[in-house]
Amino acid sequence: MTAISSPERRAASAAPGPVSRRKTRGDLRSERRAGWAMAAPAVLLLLVFLIVPVVLGFVLSFTNARLISPEPTSFTGFDNFVRAFTADPTFFRSLLNTFAFAAVVVPVQAGLGLVLAILVNQKIRGAVAFRVVFFIPVVTSIVVVSILWKFLYQPDGLINSFLDSITFGAWQGTAWLNNPSTALAAIIVLSVWQAVGFHMLIWLSGLQTIPGELYEAARIDGAGTWRQFRDVTWPGLRPTRVFVLITITIAALGLFVQIDVMTQGGPVDSTSTLVYHAVRMGYRQQQIGYGSALSLVFFVLVLIVALVQRFLTRDKD
Repeated sequence: MTAISSPERRAASAAPGPVSRRKTRGDLRSERRAGWAMAAPAVLLLLVFLIVPVVLGFVLSFTNARLISPEPTSFTGFDNFVRAFTADPTFFRSLLNTFAFAAVVVPVQAGLGLVLAILVNQKIRGAVAFRVVFFIPVVTSIVVVSILWKFLYQPDGLINSFLDSITFGAWQGTAWLNNPSTALAAIIVLSVWQAVGFHMLIWLSGLQTIPGELYEAARIDGAGTWRQFRDVTWPGLRPTRVFVLITITIAALGLFVQIDVMTQGGPVDSTSTLVYHAVRMGYRQQQIGYGSALSLVFFVLVLIVALVQRFLTRDKD
């Protein structure tokens, strides 16, 4: 018999055999099962609260389904969409109000948030306190904020009283939420005030990622405050700018809570939005099929707006 040398014996003992390979495959299967078990609750929640409602809403939008009805649900094709664009004037008013609200809120809220972020980013005493003060409305429930502002907007509320005081009685007051010409503007002011603190913090985080050496180099080159903002701050805020723009736009197009709490779409549909109109038709008037069709229209519009924004803000390089 040929004797096996010590190095060969050690190499043979170190080589993996069939048993160790089976253990490796078993370990991988065990790890995969453990991973699926950990992901299962999240996947289940996504299916129940996101995927299933989306699919169900898409299917119902092509039916005449009602929340409570003795008649069975039947397929109606595109009748709900034809009704929305031809026989529902509230739909067009809601669509106009939605885009008017977004057209004002997006630039005003983004611009005001940037101004506040630049101010609180200065190295001055009390800057942290100002950040907290501006952020308090964000962490306050929007329902509570809407109720408080509804009292402020009443004819004998604080806003009219303040205007009466500073005008020495010349201001007669107005019912801000009961006047079709001022109701939507009043909700715009509330919405900007409530959410500007959140976007201030987003802008602030972007400002703090810009290296201080760039500002120092700009000052050495003789750049003033405006040139520093134009050549250093604004280009450095590009990723933040895209994020703020998209988030504000989506939130503005989805306006609902303020309308539901303060005006219920009135007066004369002057504050009705597309989301509020869909909820009102789907649940309060129990026309689930038509409400689902309005929701699908809203989804397509938001998708188009988001894609256009993404195209306009894409990296040209």
